[in-house]
Amino acid sequence: MPADLIFYTNPQSRGQTVRWMVEEIGAPYETVLLEYGTTMKSAEYLAINPMGKVPALAHKGTVVTEAPAICAYLAEAFPDAGLKPDSDGLADYFRWLFFAAGPIEAAFSNQAAGFVPPEDKRATFGYGTFELAIETLEGAVTGKRFIAGHSFSAADVYVGSMINFLRDCQDFRVWAGIMGKKETHYVPTQGAVDSG
Repeated sequence: MPADLIFYTNPQSRGQTVRWMVEEIGAPYETVLLEYGTTMKSAEYLAINPMGKVPALAHKGTVVTEAPAICAYLAEAFPDAGLKPDSDGLADYFRWLFFAAGPIEAAFSNQAAGFVPPEDKRATFGYGTFELAIETLEGAVTGKRFIAGHSFSAADVYVGSMINFLRDCQDFRVWAGIMGKKETHYVPTQGAVDSG
């Protein structure tokens, strides 16, 4: 019997975040490994994700793409996993999940590409500067065990994954300098997951 969840990924992708999330919900799933430039661009996969990129998730006839959307969807679709906060933490849940997916992702991508918005154009970018985006993220996690509410959530999976990714990028001395100023205490963990 096929699994209700089909997870399309590549080990060297944002699929690592989604793998963590599907492991946290505890439901059985099938993994389909795709290769860049070949199977990701096949007609069969383009019917699932026309952008020809991973991750993607198929669940009972629907498809969700984009790692933060998949995390939020799984938290909603599998409420027994307890990965969506109650009303007290819901605003922070959405705020920081999408802050990491929007301003942090854009700031990192531009920085990695060597692009720094000209000072007179910064207001048109959703993050201002790389340093401002990182400092804002630091402020969000400093002194917290969880990013939203009083328990582990899908936002911790996504924000924690983004932080781990940024820490692994050795070219980002700015990140190390900012995060090294004070101890954050923010190490989101619930279940143990191997990457892939």
